[in-house]
Amino acid sequence: MENVTIGYALCGSYCTFDKAIKQMETLKNMGYDILPIMSENASSVDTRFGKSEDFIKKVEEISGKKVIRTIKDAEPIGPKKMCDLILISPCTGNTLAKLTGGITDTAVTMAAKSHLRILRPVLIALSTNDALGAAAKNIGYMLNRKHIYFVPMKQDDHIKKPNSLAADFSLIPQSVEMALKNTQIEPVF
Repeated sequence: MENVTIGYALCGSYCTFDKAIKQMETLKNMGYDILPIMSENASSVDTRFGKSEDFIKKVEEISGKKVIRTIKDAEPIGPKKMCDLILISPCTGNTLAKLTGGITDTAVTMAAKSHLRILRPVLIALSTNDALGAAAKNIGYMLNRKHIYFVPMKQDDHIKKPNSLAADFSLIPQSVEMALKNTQIEPVF
């Protein structure tokens, strides 16, 4: 995919970072240029799933670029046409709610807003424990918005977390190809 740049944005669903970063590497190996973006929490909070500095190092090694971590650095993405597609992977329920409400208070939400202003696609790989609860209305709203696409998702543990949905990260490459053609990959669920 020569000359196609994906803004690959990570939010704080830390338990899915390994899957998301693996797909970033897959896209890079497929020939996509990767512009890494991380929310302030994703790039600064250490968790039981790993240290933020280790994730940043891995992402920068894969992409060959410094991670965009501030609103200021994310704002030019749209006006300078820096990306062909923004992929938010993982996208938390919190970030989804902000996107639904037009709230721009992180590097990731600014990257998406800036990119959408030039009518280019944003692909969401959702990972949230309240997708079938409080976040359901936001999913419904975003499914009907122009230039917004979803990576297919499924319940990740219907017994212990009945309201939880997570993207099928293995479908990111196919979802990217479809979103670049302004088409939603099906089925979504």
